[in-house]
Amino acid sequence: MLGSRGDRVIQSHEELDVYQLALKAAMRIFEVSKALPREETYSLTDQIRRSSRSVCSNTAEAWRKRRYEAAFVSKLNDAESEAAETQTWLRFAAECGYLVEEVRQELHQTYDYIIGKLVNMIIDPSSWILKRSNR
Repeated sequence: MLGSRGDRVIQSHEELDVYQLALKAAMRIFEVSKALPREETYSLTDQIRRSSRSVCSNTAEAWRKRRYEAAFVSKLNDAESEAAETQTWLRFAAECGYLVEEVRQELHQTYDYIIGKLVNMIIDPSSWILKRSNR
């Protein structure tokens, strides 16, 4: 049942629900961050975009490293950390008055859900790991 999705086997990281959710969330953050003040371009704007995109990129890297459980779990941990970092930047944006609280809460909840999916994969990586053949 390697990385299955219902009755079909997942062939690419782009088919993972967690990747798709993270990509959608990162694109939402990109749109929202366009309204951040110009003076935040090299701090808050860059950081929140970078961390949100890193959730996707680390998930993709984890998928390619699934031959080795430790490497797979390590990259998933990186993705989880980036998701939590994104939540922190969202908090800063709201506290600075750049982001309405409702949008912050919506995105925060989305990242809680993403973190939950990543943690489930971390806790039980066995169904995702490629098994070595005995040849």
